[in-house]
Amino acid sequence: MRNPETILNSLSAHSKDVHYKYERLYRILFNEQMFYVAYQRIYAKPGNMTPGSDGKTIDGMSVDRIGHLIAALKDESYMPTPARRVYIPKKNGKKRPLGIPSIEDKMVQEVVRLILEAVYEGHFENTSHGFRPRRSCHTALRSIQTLFTGANWFIEGDIKGFFDNIDHHILIETLRERISDERFLRLIWKLLKAGY
Repeated sequence: MRNPETILNSLSAHSKDVHYKYERLYRILFNEQMFYVAYQRIYAKPGNMTPGSDGKTIDGMSVDRIGHLIAALKDESYMPTPARRVYIPKKNGKKRPLGIPSIEDKMVQEVVRLILEAVYEGHFENTSHGFRPRRSCHTALRSIQTLFTGANWFIEGDIKGFFDNIDHHILIETLRERISDERFLRLIWKLLKAGY
């Protein structure tokens, strides 16, 4: 079984090549060690101790459960369960919807995220800071402070319900430009359509 770091580094090696097509990504989901990495990442975040839509927490994860999950992925019988929807308060007094998936779904999502990050991270512009490793609004502000000299004002914007309104067909077609693995894309489609 290949080491997860080796697998992800191998994917990252082609990330900057916009013409490279990734194949056989789905089989990475059969690597038990990838799920161990996913478990460590999920377990380390305090919010992930919240019970998922199945009422279970990350504490109940086991090697057997990971084995059953991998078996379901292999025969493509894996079906994500609808997330539990809760509303968390925003600074302006309104509430933001948050979906809490089952622990199995979180594990699959994290492995998929690791794969997608390796595929796309080298492709992003250096000026992109959102939802990237070792980047945040703080790194964006530091970059603006040191590099930007054009104006003294900024406009902040927020697209209302952005993630709830992304066209999933366009998203999959965008992924298909770099990924030539229909099983992997079908899995992402299942995750997008799981609902709440």
